[in-house]
Amino acid sequence: MTADRADDLRTLWSELVADHAADWDLAGAIPPDVVRKLAEAGALCPEVAAEYGGPGLDAHAAGRLAAHAGSLCSSARSLMTSQGMVAWMITRWGDRRQRELFLPALAGGATAAVAFSEPHAGSDLSAMRTTLEVHGDEAVIDGEKVWITGAAYADWILVFCRHQSGTAAVIVPSDAPGLEIEPVPHPLGCRAGGHAMVRMADVVVPADHVLPGAGDPFGLQIQSALAYGRLSIAWGCLGIIRSCLSAAAAYAVKREQFGAPIAKHQLVAGRLGDMYAAEQIVTRLCEHAAACWRDSSPDLVTAVFTAKHVGAIQANAVAASAVQILASAGAHDGGVVARAYRDAKLMEIIEGSTEMGRLHLAEKALAVWA
Repeated sequence: MTADRADDLRTLWSELVADHAADWDLAGAIPPDVVRKLAEAGALCPEVAAEYGGPGLDAHAAGRLAAHAGSLCSSARSLMTSQGMVAWMITRWGDRRQRELFLPALAGGATAAVAFSEPHAGSDLSAMRTTLEVHGDEAVIDGEKVWITGAAYADWILVFCRHQSGTAAVIVPSDAPGLEIEPVPHPLGCRAGGHAMVRMADVVVPADHVLPGAGDPFGLQIQSALAYGRLSIAWGCLGIIRSCLSAAAAYAVKREQFGAPIAKHQLVAGRLGDMYAAEQIVTRLCEHAAACWRDSSPDLVTAVFTAKHVGAIQANAVAASAVQILASAGAHDGGVVARAYRDAKLMEIIEGSTEMGRLHLAEKALAVWA
C-alpha cells in the first residue's frame, strides 16, 4: 500500500506541476490552489503516519518523492521540505494532543513553514534573539525572522526562540495579531518558494502550542529539525541534477555543430559523463542517509551532512554544465537549466552553508583518520 501511495503522490506532483514551473518562477509565486491541493493530499509531508491521516511513506520513499518534486520545480519542493520539517518536529517532539491536533491538519490541507534564521543569526543560531515567554496559559513571542521559506503560503509557522537558558519551538498561526509577513522581493533562486521576513511583536498563542522540551540545552531541537531539512534538500538537489542531465542529454543528441551532434564532441561528452557520475554519487549518498535515518544510526548526522553538502555542490556543478551545453538555448530566464542554475546556488546556503558542512566533515575526518 505504501508503494501505491508513493506512486499516487508522484503522479499528483507531475500533474499539478506539469510544465508550469517556468511560469511560476517568472511570476514569483505558485497558485494557491496548487499549494492547497498538494497539502490536501499529504504530498507536502508524506512521512506523516497513516494513523494521523498521512501517506505514511518511509524515509526512502519520501526521499524519492522529494527528488521527483525537485526535478519538476525546486520552489514547490522547498515547500515540501519546510512542511515536512514542521510535521517531523511535531511527530518527534510533540505530545499526544499536539500530534492529534496538528498532524491530521498538515496531512489534510493546512500549510506550514519553519523559522530559524534572523538578521544576526544565520549559520550561528546561538546568536538568535527571538524570545518566548510563558505566562500561565499564554506564550508570548517577540522577534524577527528572515528568509523563511514557505511563509507566504503558511497557515502556521514553527518558530524557534530563546527560552530560559535554552531554546523552544512554538507553533504560531500566521494570522496571529502582531505577526507580520513581508515577502522577499526578487530572490535569486526558488523564486516561487514563498520566502518572507516574519516579524513578531507581542504575539500571543496558547501555551500548549509550545512543543515539549522548551528550555532544553541550546540547539537540541534545532539540530533535530535541521537534520530532516538537510536530508530533504539533498534529495531535492538530486532532482535538480536529474532535470539538468535530462535537458542536457536531450539537447546534445539533437544539436549539431561541425557536422555532428555535439554529444559526439569530446568536451561535451566529458561534461555529460561527469554529470552522470554526479547523479550516481548523490543518489547513493541520499540512499545511505535515508537508511541511517530509518535505522536511527549513530552515523545519521554525518550521513545527512555529507549528502546535503555533496548534493548541493554537485547540483551547482551539473547546473553550470547544463547551461554550458545548451549555451544560448539554456540562457532563457525561467527555462529548466537557467532556473536550476539559480536554484542550485541557494542549496549551498540554506539549512547550513557549504562552509559549515566542510567544517563538520573536517571534524569527522579528524575523529576517524587522525
